[in-house]
Amino acid sequence: MKIIDLSKPIQFNPGDPRFMQVRIKHKPHRAAKILVWILGLPRRLFPKDFAGWADDTITKMGVHSTTHIDAPWHYGPRSGGERAQTIEEIPLEKCIGPGVVLDMTHKADDDPITIDDLKDAIAKTGATLTDNTIVLIRTGRDKLMGTKAFWSTGTGMSAEATEWLIDQGPTVMGIDQWGWDLPFRAQIAKAKATGDDTLFWEAHRVGQRRPYWHMEQLTNLGALPPKGFEVMVFPLKIVGASAAPARVVAVIRD
Repeated sequence: MKIIDLSKPIQFNPGDPRFMQVRIKHKPHRAAKILVWILGLPRRLFPKDFAGWADDTITKMGVHSTTHIDAPWHYGPRSGGERAQTIEEIPLEKCIGPGVVLDMTHKADDDPITIDDLKDAIAKTGATLTDNTIVLIRTGRDKLMGTKAFWSTGTGMSAEATEWLIDQGPTVMGIDQWGWDLPFRAQIAKAKATGDDTLFWEAHRVGQRRPYWHMEQLTNLGALPPKGFEVMVFPLKIVGASAAPARVVAVIRD
């Protein structure tokens, strides 16, 4: 059995936009000695090998700051005519399923992924999609992780492609770039150029009509075969949240 980590490291990265940066305070072992003394243990009773315990505090991290999965609540307060589900409400059976990688590395920056792109990619894999398939969109933009270009570079799913993919059965999917849609820069430029008020965040907004869950900032999709593996994604159980960081792995069994 081979396990491939598809998750981005959680750490401070100066290349991330300021509103998405992670900050972690790492406390030294010796700090615990002071706490134990305050709690009432005399120093003479400290175990000889007690260096103190290490501890760490995440002082800043948005739920969308690293590899994460979005809940329908992220897309709007209602989904499919009902109250949208928050992240802790994802059915656990959706978190494990056969994976399929759709290769979109040929797509140019700012060029949205279409229904025809998906059909061609699925045909090349030879896979059959079902309602428990987890679809992974490989753009190759994970190579930009850690750089300032990561959040402003990439292709992205169109609304039509997202809706079509849901029509095929899957409701859990993911991508190896900063976001599911085109980069914000490209979305805004196209909306201004065309005067079309339906373009901004179009693929995310499909979730207002039809509940689905998508992962962003995946990595290592190039290490996977097109099919024949299992995906496991378990988000943190953050009550009422629009998303949660997740450790996403692929399992290739012998």
